[in-house]
Amino acid sequence: MRNPLSRLPDAVRKTQPHLLASIRELVRVESPSHNKAAVDAAVDLVAIWGAALGSRIKRHKNLKHGGHAYGDVLELRFAPPGRKADVTPVLILGHLDTVWELGTLQRMPIKERDGRIFGPGVYDMKAGVCMALAALRVLREAELPHVPVTLLLVSDEEVGSPVSRSLTEKLALQSSAVYVLEPAQGAQGAYKTSRKGVGGYRLEVKGVASHSGVDFTAGHSAVLELARQIEVIAGFTDLDRGLTVNPGIIGGGTRSNVVAASAWVEIDVRVARKADVALIEKKLHGLKAFDKKCSLALTGSLNRPPMERTKGTVSLYRKAATLAEGLGFKLEEAGTGGGSDGNFTSALGIPTLDGMGAVGQGAHASDESIVVDALVPRTALLAAMLLS
Repeated sequence: MRNPLSRLPDAVRKTQPHLLASIRELVRVESPSHNKAAVDAAVDLVAIWGAALGSRIKRHKNLKHGGHAYGDVLELRFAPPGRKADVTPVLILGHLDTVWELGTLQRMPIKERDGRIFGPGVYDMKAGVCMALAALRVLREAELPHVPVTLLLVSDEEVGSPVSRSLTEKLALQSSAVYVLEPAQGAQGAYKTSRKGVGGYRLEVKGVASHSGVDFTAGHSAVLELARQIEVIAGFTDLDRGLTVNPGIIGGGTRSNVVAASAWVEIDVRVARKADVALIEKKLHGLKAFDKKCSLALTGSLNRPPMERTKGTVSLYRKAATLAEGLGFKLEEAGTGGGSDGNFTSALGIPTLDGMGAVGQGAHASDESIVVDALVPRTALLAAMLLS
């Protein structure tokens, strides 16, 4: 009997025209995170595709956070005929929202050039969604036995997953492993075995206003205090620990002839290890005003825990690397400073492999694109990872 693995590249290659058409069609459905109707249109399209593949479909609706209504979350379940009901599924994670506002296609139209497809959201991560469906289609049409699959496509990943996180974590705890369809790392298309945790904080400073010409010494400048605090905050960075602290946006004051009564800074924190979360929290909350007439107030938290390189994740990567070798290419692994929903599932102790989507470049940038030639081997590898 022919090795099922050897059949996958040819099977994916035959379905490549359908895969490319699906990618273009999904990219045409612009779906910015904060536009519920737009994201729901993308959900509608993928739900149709899922139904055609025989999946059980569940739409999670009426999702709100902070008074804002988010798009539906789509849950597709693929159970191969003859599988026992008690077999633990694999969870595949993706998102249908993008950072691109409606109308972006007018200035960034879908185009193909130099072996790449360009378009808003094509790399992050609509191609990955289409690759997962193509892999499942190939397994179905070839009648190859695969593990049960739950495909969860959320609507709010680009804004921190405020409404979908609890569902992602719930389904992860019911799964044997999690595969994340985020873009691959770099030109070599590495799978991601670690990600930094991501935090957002805001430090507000209150001072004492006064006229800078008439009564300068009566004032206590919040802007000057903030400048001193920023030096301290930036010093919390420890590259050896994989800890970075970036005071990225600042503001304050009212007029140049007024000693500022208020100022603020927004801070991005990236942490490689869970053990360092408490460390940076302690440092930030331990900030003290240099000018005792000024006061400090810190808000914010860690939004995504670190995805550390666990034994379970390494085992998944090694399996993938072995399968990739059998498919005729070498698979690298990498870590990244960015976060994904894989951070949530890994923190729960579920083996999580990330970066299993498209190879390309330009996430969130005007040159966003995917490499066409990488689609077949990467989709074949994803299908191989789902084989029983």
